[in-house]
Amino acid sequence: MTALGDVIEIDERTVLVLGQELDVGHDQPDVANALVHRVGDLLVLVDTGVTTTFRTALRQAADRVGPWSRALVLTTHGHPDHIGNNDLADELGVPVEHYVPAPDLDQMRDPLSYWVWSLQRIAGALPQPAPALAARLVSLFEPMRPFGATTRTYEELAPELIRIGSLRCIGWTFADGAVRVLRSQGHCAGHVIVHLRDPGVLHLSDEGNGPCGAMADADQLKIQTALGTAALLFEQGQAALLTDGHTFTVRRAAEAARHLEGLLEQAATLSGAALALAGRGERVRPSEFTAGYAEAVAALGAGGANPNAMFAAMMAVNQLHELGLRPESTDPDAPWSRPPLRTPPGPR
Repeated sequence: MTALGDVIEIDERTVLVLGQELDVGHDQPDVANALVHRVGDLLVLVDTGVTTTFRTALRQAADRVGPWSRALVLTTHGHPDHIGNNDLADELGVPVEHYVPAPDLDQMRDPLSYWVWSLQRIAGALPQPAPALAARLVSLFEPMRPFGATTRTYEELAPELIRIGSLRCIGWTFADGAVRVLRSQGHCAGHVIVHLRDPGVLHLSDEGNGPCGAMADADQLKIQTALGTAALLFEQGQAALLTDGHTFTVRRAAEAARHLEGLLEQAATLSGAALALAGRGERVRPSEFTAGYAEAVAALGAGGANPNAMFAAMMAVNQLHELGLRPESTDPDAPWSRPPLRTPPGPR
């Protein structure tokens, strides 16, 4: 059993600081794992989690991998469980660079509106109105300090073509290529993944949170592309260790590749189950579809991090979109159907 702030030592210069699961019923926020790494005299923090307990654990982990005289703080995406302690960058007492994804700035500034937007899509499945539930969820993460004095966006830096084995991708490198930030943008609009060259760590953050994204700005194709890219890096020996935002373990080589392929297999299976539930897509009510889809998710054990009915419903809505269906009205349980292939002819 792990506890908030426990660490897994990867090597003498790299540790994974463990977060915790979401428990809304007990007013417990989820806290994302964070990576702490040292390259020469450079301290690298990948995400900062949330809560004062986790903040203390990060400081202790930073001392553990020291000594260092400058720091680089990398935010993988803008969700509250990853950014709450970002102002820790201001307290390190050394020159610091801190980068966040530009597409996530709006949700970082106003997480309440972001969560209302995400929850309104499943209003019929919520125990209370979306604004009230969103306010409760966001309150779990207070105090939340997503910005520090040195915060900039990755997109202010010139993008680079990054080569890792046969992989070619766009992103940014730091510390003479020892730290690579790769754009993925699947779990949410601004998401990045991080590759630490020397220990061979690939940190997926939340791209590995199950086979289907839940948030309103998730992109299923990009999630699957990120998982496939990660599997390729392990198969080619370009990555040795897999970490993520919510799995409290470190997966090695062959195990990591099997895990990633398993997520892709689950994605294909869930898509097939969704297609069967939707039939030909003439008319599908979200409430009926979600019930069947949740059963398929449970049968596969594919709920991802923090599995619960709310996230299953959000995944179901995204799956309906993936099938090409659209709601016929704004009613919370309005039928969804496929748009006609051809525009009806106008009057002659």
